Amino acid sequence: MSARSRPVEAGFVSTRLALTRKSTMNIIILTPVRLLGDGLASCFSTRPDMNTLAVLNDLGSLTETLSQTETDVVLIDVTQGVDLFDVRAIAAEWPDVALVALGLNEQRQEVIRCGRAGFAGYVARDASIDSLCKTLSEIVAGRLPCPPEIAGGLLRALFGREPRTPDADLHLSLTRRESEVLELLGRGFSNKEIAGELCLSVATVKHHVHHVLEKLQLQRRAQAMRKVREAPWIASASMLVRRKKSVG
Repeated sequence: MSARSRPVEAGFVSTRLALTRKSTMNIIILTPVRLLGDGLASCFSTRPDMNTLAVLNDLGSLTETLSQTETDVVLIDVTQGVDLFDVRAIAAEWPDVALVALGLNEQRQEVIRCGRAGFAGYVARDASIDSLCKTLSEIVAGRLPCPPEIAGGLLRALFGREPRTPDADLHLSLTRRESEVLELLGRGFSNKEIAGELCLSVATVKHHVHHVLEKLQLQRRAQAMRKVREAPWIASASMLVRRKKSVG
């Protein structure tokens, strides 16, 4: 966290995370780099208000550990890349657990992407151990320490005022069925599996996949899968827009 950072109330997620009455913060560290995980656990062990429950190296083991422990914070190493689709699912299943992106490139779009994926906060790549510990305490108290320009970007994104990229609205042209197909593509479903899930013929699914790729300006289904995993909210965006219009 930079010296000019200031805490912003309410963080990324709507649920306010509070740890004011607890004396110890229970932490899970998720990183593919064992040396990093063990090093962080060692540092946390010297602090009476922090307790490392586990050091894990994959999201699969994280879900199992979360179901068996009372966890306050999951520190997720994002320097090696992380599946935001799975992160979003974890955030939805455990809304009271603060997911914190460790080693995030502190740029506005990166921060917004992590927020949309369900992270409650982040620790920048150049943060010190003392800064990391202070940031975790801020996050579990419902505050997001970040520079003013990042805070401004979050507010603009929240109210839909963020400047759009050339392909920002492409996914909004998808029909409800195409959005459903895109979501299942992101989960790695084959055409046959999508057909079974949506009670459609394989031929109809192929037709929808073709139109999805065409509208998203992609060449291969693997590209669509990657796009959804990097930005999982796009599969539901068009359905949300249509629902709002129908209500209005």
